[in-house]
Amino acid sequence: MSEPIHVLIADDHPIFRAGLRVLLESVADTDVVGEVMNGEEAVAAALSLHPSVVVMDISMPGLNGIDATRRIVDCAPDTRVLVMTMHEDDEAVFAAIRAGARGYLLKGAAQDETLRAIRSVANGEAIFDAGIAHRLQQFLSAPPGMEPGLAFPQLTERELEILHLLARRKTNAEIAGELYLSPKTVRNYVSAIFAKLQVADRAEAGLVARAAGLGSGPAEPTVNSRDNA
Repeated sequence: MSEPIHVLIADDHPIFRAGLRVLLESVADTDVVGEVMNGEEAVAAALSLHPSVVVMDISMPGLNGIDATRRIVDCAPDTRVLVMTMHEDDEAVFAAIRAGARGYLLKGAAQDETLRAIRSVANGEAIFDAGIAHRLQQFLSAPPGMEPGLAFPQLTERELEILHLLARRKTNAEIAGELYLSPKTVRNYVSAIFAKLQVADRAEAGLVARAAGLGSGPAEPTVNSRDNA
C-alpha cells in the first residue's frame, strides 16, 4: 500500500478544522499531520512536518494565507498548497495563484470534491472550483491592457492611478508629490479605495492590486515607518 497523503490544516476556525480532520481520517489514503490557526504557524509546521499538502485558509490572524503560501512555496517546494476559503473574489484567487497555490476550493464544497482536490494537488495537478475556473478563463481571455479596469470597475481613473502607486509601496507623501496633490487629498482617495475594495489597510490594498497586475515597474524600497490613510 502506498504512503498516505500527509495533510496540514491551516485555518483559524476550530469547527472547520475538526470537520476536515474527521473527513480526512475517514479515508485510508490521507493522514492529518497537524493543525495550525495562523500563517506563521503554517510556515513553521510546513518546514518541520513536511506535509504533502497544506489546506490553507486566506483570512487568518497575523500572517495571512496568501503570504504564508508564498513562504511555503519558496522554502518547502515539495509541499503543495490547496487554498480552501470563503473568498471567491477575483483578487483573492489571483493573489493565491501568484503566491504559488496549486488549487483553490471554496468552503462548503462536497466531501468527495474536497478529497479529490487534495489528491489532485498531492499528485502535482492544479485544481480549481468550477466557477472560479470559469472566471479565470474569462480573465485570461480578456484583451491585453484591460485587466486593472476589469478587476476594479468600481474605482475612478484617479483611484486606479493611486492604487497603482500603492501597489508599488509608495507612501502617501510620495504619492502626493508624484501626482501634485495635497497629502489630505491623497488620504481621502486612499480611504475611498479601502472602502471600495473592502480592504483593511494599504498592505492588503497593495496585495490585491498586484494580484491584478498593477504596480509594475522598478521595485520600490520597503518603508519602515507607518503611513496611515
